[in-house]
Amino acid sequence: MHRFAKPSVFLKLTAPILPWLAGATAILIAAGLYFALLASPIDYQQGDTVRIMYLHVPSAWMGLFCYVGMAICGAMSLIWKHPLADICARATAPIGATFTALCLITGSLWGEPMWGTWWVWDARLTSMLILLFLYLGYIALVNAFDDPDRGSKAGSALALVGAVNVPIVKFSVDWWNTLHQPASIVRMDGPAVDPSMQLPLALMILGFTGYYFVVLILRVRLELNERRIRALHLSGMFDDNAQDAEPYDPGHNAEASQ
Repeated sequence: MHRFAKPSVFLKLTAPILPWLAGATAILIAAGLYFALLASPIDYQQGDTVRIMYLHVPSAWMGLFCYVGMAICGAMSLIWKHPLADICARATAPIGATFTALCLITGSLWGEPMWGTWWVWDARLTSMLILLFLYLGYIALVNAFDDPDRGSKAGSALALVGAVNVPIVKFSVDWWNTLHQPASIVRMDGPAVDPSMQLPLALMILGFTGYYFVVLILRVRLELNERRIRALHLSGMFDDNAQDAEPYDPGHNAEASQ
């Protein structure tokens, strides 16, 4: 993995991928919304309320997916000192927190007409709320130190410790008698949802996953450029008032920041 640790290599690899990935993500989400809101049938019990599921389930999946990715990046940063791992973890945290918050909000919107209440201290809901707090705690912790390295180490440790909550979220409906419905998609005997509902769910999950990688790449590229600018300021090579400054070249600047 160290061959991909150089910022210049990352920028070179992601530059041609980003527009294609963004285009595919837009198509997947647009198709997913079409099938979710218009083409898929209503549920015989839930009616049109079931359409909240097409945002709720992909958001829940992405909340867990992003945290696992953040924990892996944290481990790579602590163990192998991978220079891009910490940047990726920092970039992932707000994306994962947003997906987790969206999961909780849509879950509440679904729960009020189905359960008669906006919130219950159910095992699945409570563990998902803890996941949101872990994201927010990570974001606060990495920015709480004047020394970025100390913040990175503390945040990576928190991400690794908090990873124990991921299987709790996933299997809480199996381990405890909860109000939340049991797993209906990832099951040993196959999905329990109707095939007409599987297509929009799959499209939205793929679209949300693509959206994560698009935003991740953009945030990492932005961070690399900001670090390059800070390094130039500290070295005295960059003058804000210079009239003859050369145009900024992200690829060249990333190489110089190694």
